[in-house]
Amino acid sequence: MPAISSPVAVVGGGAAGLTSALALARAGFDIALIAPSAPASSGRTVALFDGSARMLRALGLWQRIEPRAAPLERLTLIDDTGSLFAPPPATFAASEIGLDAFGWNIDLGDLQDALDAAVADEPRISRFHCAATGFESGADGARVTLSDGRVIATPLVIAADGGRSRLREAAGIAVREWSYPQTALTLVVRHSRDHRNISTEFHTREGPFTFVPLPGRRSSIVWVMRPDRAEELRAASDEELSALIEKRSHSFLGAIEAEGPRGFVPLRSVSARALTAPSLMLVGEAAHVFPPIGAQGLNLGLRDAATLADILSDARAAGSPLNHERVRRRYEQARRADVGLRAFSVDLLNRTLLSAFLPNDFLRGAGLLALESIGPLRRFVMRAGVAPPGSTPRLMRAEG
Repeated sequence: MPAISSPVAVVGGGAAGLTSALALARAGFDIALIAPSAPASSGRTVALFDGSARMLRALGLWQRIEPRAAPLERLTLIDDTGSLFAPPPATFAASEIGLDAFGWNIDLGDLQDALDAAVADEPRISRFHCAATGFESGADGARVTLSDGRVIATPLVIAADGGRSRLREAAGIAVREWSYPQTALTLVVRHSRDHRNISTEFHTREGPFTFVPLPGRRSSIVWVMRPDRAEELRAASDEELSALIEKRSHSFLGAIEAEGPRGFVPLRSVSARALTAPSLMLVGEAAHVFPPIGAQGLNLGLRDAATLADILSDARAAGSPLNHERVRRRYEQARRADVGLRAFSVDLLNRTLLSAFLPNDFLRGAGLLALESIGPLRRFVMRAGVAPPGSTPRLMRAEG
């Protein structure tokens, strides 16, 4: 059977893979998308930061997404560790940095549906509803073997096939991986009081306990806890779980009613030691896996996709082969600092919460108090939280 030729192949049917395919297709590339349908999410939502929302607007997707999303206009951090140095609650407003919202929270299944529909409507994307089972690269490019026996021949493969990426492994890219003694419970709840578009994060000794607004009197929860505690809650009834959430949140949103499926996510991080190999570039969780803390994971994956669209468009305009070493090096340089900074920040916050070491408590409390009290510092941290330092990809600068 002869190989099927394509200028670019994207492997992966999650949000990062579909967005990569769409961004490249809208930039004028013909794409072979190797992507079986992704499974439905289990109580998971994603907060799309302002830059991610701009990108989705530029790709023509926002009209499908906005009605199902809730704006995150303010963020409140509450130290609930019982520390001697616990600061008062700190609230950050998006309006302070000229934004209507830090981002928008949407059910991951709804986002996936919008991306799937856009991919189906894009004539430059040929979708293969099967898995990639093999990858090899040579002087002329790469060959991707599909689960149905077909082969895609292409100069460049974009690997967006998740944290246990087969393509990354086949290319010989090593990873640094570490885990935490924690599990995150994710689910959606209803509550009797209005969240007022405020995301509220309690810092506890077991990890963050976060309410993120959804449309109406609903919120998604990410509750980080010890694994043995998670196993207890796995067996709890909806009524028991609702009562525990209400107690843990000090009833700040009134009566709680758990709804929908529960997700249990063991906390781990993965960082690829290289973001590229010959004829291969990594995006999303193939490149970096984050705990569900601080809404960093998917937003980083979308920045990967937007950066890749810029770099490959520039390479084509300059007449450079897409798999040229200079193109790969530019992508590595563009993404490494952003990914490293986010990984360090999430890891530092999580580890300081787990430690009852008094100097750590003091430094964390003093830092939060400084953010609350010093306006320029607070605004700098807010800007850095929703956008990477350095240049912003063109798709994330778009105005609608």
